[in-house]
Amino acid sequence: MSTAPLIRLANGHQFPAVAGLSLLDSAARAGFVLEHSCRTGRCSSCKTRLLDGQVRALLPDQGLSAQEREAGYVLSCACEALSDCSLDTEDLGPLAGIKLLTLPARIARIERPSEQVIQLWLRLPPNAGLHFLAGQYINVIGPQGLKRAYSIANAPRPDGQLELHIKKVEGGRMSQYWFEQAKPNDLLRFEGPRGSFFLRPVAGMDLILMATGTGFAPIQALLQELASRPAQEQPRSLQVFWGGRQPGDFYADLPALPAHCPTLQFIPVLSRDHPGWTGERGYIQDALLRRNPKLGQAWVFACGSNAMIAGAQKSLEQAGLPGRRFFSDAFVAA
Repeated sequence: MSTAPLIRLANGHQFPAVAGLSLLDSAARAGFVLEHSCRTGRCSSCKTRLLDGQVRALLPDQGLSAQEREAGYVLSCACEALSDCSLDTEDLGPLAGIKLLTLPARIARIERPSEQVIQLWLRLPPNAGLHFLAGQYINVIGPQGLKRAYSIANAPRPDGQLELHIKKVEGGRMSQYWFEQAKPNDLLRFEGPRGSFFLRPVAGMDLILMATGTGFAPIQALLQELASRPAQEQPRSLQVFWGGRQPGDFYADLPALPAHCPTLQFIPVLSRDHPGWTGERGYIQDALLRRNPKLGQAWVFACGSNAMIAGAQKSLEQAGLPGRRFFSDAFVAA
């Protein structure tokens, strides 16, 4: 009688592979949660190095470069194990108790801070039982069954509401609903929470948060989470880099932090010329590197376009950031 291949993690945990299921889903079947986001092979959040063993592709691994494939990296959401395998990654204990739910919600409030972005708040039923970590996302199910992923822009709050930041996509079917039809009290459904983008223990470290566009949403949630942590769990420094094309892209104010948090340094960065702009220009990772940071004691959390995340991770690791100190949530088109 043949036995299922075993998948071993860097922290010594192991679990059986399930035929036809990805490494990521086999882990979930066994009660383990690995780094992930899109689950479709298009972002690189679940990227890990295959130390030994054989795998077979289930999905195109678009989130990997040719160089990464040659170096032995795989996407855990996009391949299954054919033999015993060892992965250079660890499971995420804080996510193990998070349950994926499908729930109804009503739009409580809509605001338009810019022509291209709306902020809205979803009101959940009493005793909905949703538990999530700041930085995770949900899939909203809209008219005609359309499903789109949106980061939750707040940490858990007493009234249970969820804040979303939604960017207008020209010709987008869901954007047509959000920007032309959505109104308070509309009934929607969503599933979640999903993703492994959440704040790790950062006490005494240098915390760097990076966003482009509405990638600011989960960064806002992380800042709210940080504000709730006691003084002994605070980083020694805190920087937020937010990239946009024009000043109007910085559509929200940063949350006010209590006195026991480090002073927040906010660096907005424009990628295009704009009359009168005297701040940083170019890519946000370059704006960070121009400050000659000491990255050996840094934690970096980045959210936004896949191109930004790939470029930032490469540049920062080359500049001395330890490989397991870069966490990301890439926005990929539906």
